[in-house]
Amino acid sequence: MSDGAGEALALLRQGGKLALSRALSRLEAEEGSAGLAALLDLAVSEGSGRALGLTGPPGVGKSTLTNALIRGFRAGGDTVGVLAVDPSSRLTGGALLGDRTRLATDPEDQGIFVRSMAARDRLGGLSDHAIAAIALFRAARDQVIVESVGIGQSEADVAFAVDTLVLCIQPGSGDSLQFMKAGVMELPDIIVVTKADMGAAAARAKSDVEGALSLSRLASQDWTVPVLTVSAAEDKGTAELMQAIARHQAYLTSSGKGATRYLAQQRDWVADFVQTRYGRAGASLVDVPARLSLAGGPFAAMADIRADLDRRLGLV
Repeated sequence: MSDGAGEALALLRQGGKLALSRALSRLEAEEGSAGLAALLDLAVSEGSGRALGLTGPPGVGKSTLTNALIRGFRAGGDTVGVLAVDPSSRLTGGALLGDRTRLATDPEDQGIFVRSMAARDRLGGLSDHAIAAIALFRAARDQVIVESVGIGQSEADVAFAVDTLVLCIQPGSGDSLQFMKAGVMELPDIIVVTKADMGAAAARAKSDVEGALSLSRLASQDWTVPVLTVSAAEDKGTAELMQAIARHQAYLTSSGKGATRYLAQQRDWVADFVQTRYGRAGASLVDVPARLSLAGGPFAAMADIRADLDRRLGLV
């Protein structure tokens, strides 16, 4: 990696909220540039922050749960970055909901950074800019929380960008059955039944989810997905959730599956970039693993592939 990328990463880590905000601004201003790709790939290789994904349907309480997790992580001394992925405005392309308005954070606390980002060309999923932002967050924060839109394919998309995926289900909603039909039950590492203060309805939802998991999960898996009930508004069950997150992070490290998962995710990012930008015809022209190996990092690979295919397909 270039000295410039190393200096930029050092400034990112030392510069607090302002440095991170400026780095995120580069994602649009310098999109596709070699300098930005070098910074992002260095962030990927050296970033040690843990990424936690929160997904589930709108109204399930993801923002309230995010608030509780922020408090818990900060109480433990960890710095926190939050990426709230919102639907895109058809007029401006920007984030439509602005999840920052629903997160109660201390503006004076340099250990907390929250950014809303539009889903852009993905129906509820993660844009290329969001993937890049997560890489920067990993390099600058101890804990990264990615809160998804909760529509379309976002449940699946978030799973390919985080270490630990938490699926949120609301009591009395029938979510467990719908997610089982959609195959979503294969994705989460932890499942949370929110609004546990609803009592019997929450207990029934927990039982339904455990039943759905018994049908969808392979018996040979060595991580048992915990099903927890949490009332973030009453701060009940949050400590148990944080313990489950810590156990899963430890499991990923001890088993070696964290590193394996991260490498697979990087291949997925490049493949998705090619498929989204150039379609099947363009994807057929690219050997993603070979290009990734040659480039040395996913973002350099994307930049190289973009320049190559734009030229070959007459787009420049």
